[in-house]
Amino acid sequence: MTISGARSSPIATTHTVDGRYKALIEAGEIEYDPAQAEVVAALDRLNAVLAETGPASKKSALGWIFGKRGSAREITKGLYVWGKVGRGKTMLMDLFFDIAVARKKRRVHFHEFMADVHERVHRVRGAIRDGEIAGDDPIPPVAAELSQETRLLCFDEFTVTDIADAMILGRLFTRLFEQGVVVVATSNVAPDDLYKDGLNRGHFMEFVELLKTRVDVVCLDARTDYRLEKLAGAPLYLTPLGPEAEAGVENLWRKLTHGLKAHSEELEVKGRHIRVSRTAAGVARFTFAELCETPLGAADYQRLALSYHTFVIENVPVMDLPQRNAAKRFINLIDTLYNNRNKLILSAEAEPDGLYVATTGTESFEFQRTVSRLIEMRSEDWLSEGDS
Repeated sequence: MTISGARSSPIATTHTVDGRYKALIEAGEIEYDPAQAEVVAALDRLNAVLAETGPASKKSALGWIFGKRGSAREITKGLYVWGKVGRGKTMLMDLFFDIAVARKKRRVHFHEFMADVHERVHRVRGAIRDGEIAGDDPIPPVAAELSQETRLLCFDEFTVTDIADAMILGRLFTRLFEQGVVVVATSNVAPDDLYKDGLNRGHFMEFVELLKTRVDVVCLDARTDYRLEKLAGAPLYLTPLGPEAEAGVENLWRKLTHGLKAHSEELEVKGRHIRVSRTAAGVARFTFAELCETPLGAADYQRLALSYHTFVIENVPVMDLPQRNAAKRFINLIDTLYNNRNKLILSAEAEPDGLYVATTGTESFEFQRTVSRLIEMRSEDWLSEGDS
């Protein structure tokens, strides 16, 4: 992951999650919440343990059990934080990952991690077939690679929907945990509800039981969806384009991300990668050109919608027939965000009913649905939906 968009911050010189959390409170970026404070304390305790314990031994798969003097020590348990959207899970992960002391650490959406795992499994299977690697099971070599690269594995939006993922998780993580990998994850569901109603879920539950022995599970039952407080009463659709709209977008972005430093990342979709140039605290920020003037499709928009709870989209132009391809992508994008109940902040050249001016072609007809949805998505009712 590449970090970008650095700027001055009240948390720049603090080196604990608690210190950074309190700095944000003092700066007026957030308000104290006891449920969040419980998670903050748990993250700092974990970081202290990581500072005291070394990486896994290269000589033995059991090296993680022993300290420098060879005496047995307790397993380092990670953390699984779950709760409703908008309660601050990703913000707290941002604070933790930045100061985590593990030298080898990786933060990744779970979907991207599993795509990487499947790619490695495919490569190792080929090496086994060609006689380059002994044995017949690709999982142990893949787990060994991952554990050499990463001691602390942080997952955003831990969720399992793919049977191919479900069937290998138990064997993979048994090996990773044996080799000292520590997991910190955020999720919208409790561990027992992962892969709910999935095919062959009975086999998957072995992984769930393993996971619960290797992480402390904390429900982040914060008092509210903080997006409501940050966005209540604010204009979510800013028009016309210009300095005032730019300032409005920047103000809302800062409120939603609590002034945290943005980073960039890539999401994988069927072997392709979507670049997200700015994200923080579960919010993603794009220009219209990035989303609608590049060859993205429905699967790409769905991948994005499942990865972030709130979208900031800037500089939507008025479109005519020559821009019908971009208009079609915009229609698909808004449909996807609407169907996934994402929150949306948007700056545009005109009001929704003036964004597409062509009177011929299917886009002209379909855009009427987009107009209706853009109007609904800027309403207070839309903003408050799902908070009960």
